[in-house]
Amino acid sequence: MQYIYQQVLQRLLEHLSQAQRASLQLLIQRLIVAAGGIERIGGFKLMFTQDGSQNASHALACLRAAQLSIAARSPGTFQLRVAVVRQPGMSATAVSNIEHGFSALFLHDDPRVELLMLVDQQLLPFDSRHCPSASQQQAERHELLLFGHLLAGLPRAGFGSHGYLRLAELCRQALDWRGGVDAIISAQPLLERRRYLAWSRRALREEDLLSIRPIHSCAASLCEGLSELRRRYLEQLYGQAKTFPQAAVGDVCAPAMRFITIDDLVHDPDVPHDERLNRFLGYRFDEQYYACARSGTANPLLLAHLSGLHAQFIEDSDYREGVDAYLRQARLLMQRNGLPRAVQVRVLGRWQNAEQLQQRRAQANEFALQAYGLSEAQLVCQLFAPFVSRGLRLEVFLRRCHPGMLVALPYLHKALQQLPAPEPVVQWMIDISGLSLPLLQMLYQREPQPSARPRSLLARIQGRGADLQHLRLAPTAWTWLKAEQPGGHG
Repeated sequence: MQYIYQQVLQRLLEHLSQAQRASLQLLIQRLIVAAGGIERIGGFKLMFTQDGSQNASHALACLRAAQLSIAARSPGTFQLRVAVVRQPGMSATAVSNIEHGFSALFLHDDPRVELLMLVDQQLLPFDSRHCPSASQQQAERHELLLFGHLLAGLPRAGFGSHGYLRLAELCRQALDWRGGVDAIISAQPLLERRRYLAWSRRALREEDLLSIRPIHSCAASLCEGLSELRRRYLEQLYGQAKTFPQAAVGDVCAPAMRFITIDDLVHDPDVPHDERLNRFLGYRFDEQYYACARSGTANPLLLAHLSGLHAQFIEDSDYREGVDAYLRQARLLMQRNGLPRAVQVRVLGRWQNAEQLQQRRAQANEFALQAYGLSEAQLVCQLFAPFVSRGLRLEVFLRRCHPGMLVALPYLHKALQQLPAPEPVVQWMIDISGLSLPLLQMLYQREPQPSARPRSLLARIQGRGADLQHLRLAPTAWTWLKAEQPGGHG
């Protein structure tokens, strides 16, 4: 096996850029110092999260080069735990890139490497063939729909924050798994890392969850705090009673778990899209990575589709205008990240004419069905948010989208009030919303979160994303419905 690892290292070094090869010794030195010396490197365990992005894939390749280089010159080397981020919005290309990268780096059969993923809130060995269970898909569908109904805005407002909260839960469990780890490796660029820590600090402070140890210097404090934040977020989402147990403080006498930042050593600014290394890793062009701030947090095809639906049904505009508004934001993001013009043209050029637009719309609907079990009609329903506030917008929703159901409006209200109602009417409401009757009845009793005082955790997540930018939200159902509200029902 040692010969095979030497061959892997040799091939990997041949595909690293000159700057990455020059930085490799600095990376090795940084890890040895963090371990407490070369004599302790064999018992040093590191954790790294792989989200399928090019940056993460390149960083993992450099870590593997460091691991194998140390093993070639000393009796032991560090152990590496790779936690794979499997978000519901992750593209098939991203999953394929992760698997091909693991194979190219020969990670699967190396006892010094652990590959993990979170499935139904349980850590399991990574398996790219794994498909989400029915219960997992249902939970993700409910989370997406309930957030949309309660906030009545563009669902993209919460995708980034949702993704980071899921990531924190993955990290929390991976940190504690089978003896834990000594440090977390971070390859995030400095500015992105600072924004994320600032967002985390603010979110935890507003929920009184800041630990004794500062989150910027203790990885465990950050992950535990955000994991508790996600639990509270889900409680608000499902309208459950607040339990808010005291957050675990942990062993204050134990050494703080460190972050080891390596972004300055693994990313070559002169070759940001190194095709040689990409070919070695089997990394293919992934539109999701280039059109989203963080791979895996949301599928850009779905986001563009939701923006188009919002324009068509909520703003009484045109589907094309909503898609174009999203594409303008995607272009600005790509320009800010310094992506080559050819990449930008490749991403944005797939929406140009009417035929392409319809093809992309069909692809987005297929993705929503596969990832969340949702139809276009159900996506439109949650944009209207017709059930909250005792069905305040239910009649407008029916007039706009389902005029044939206006005759059943009184029965819909009865069903939502937990009164007897015809079964076909109840089933229609379940089918059009994608939610169970108990969840619809819960929404019926809830008020819109943007108007809640003090501001709820849900509203704060909607209004300020994990990139620390105040999100510019398009006019919501709440805005334009004020002018044409026909009156509430008792």
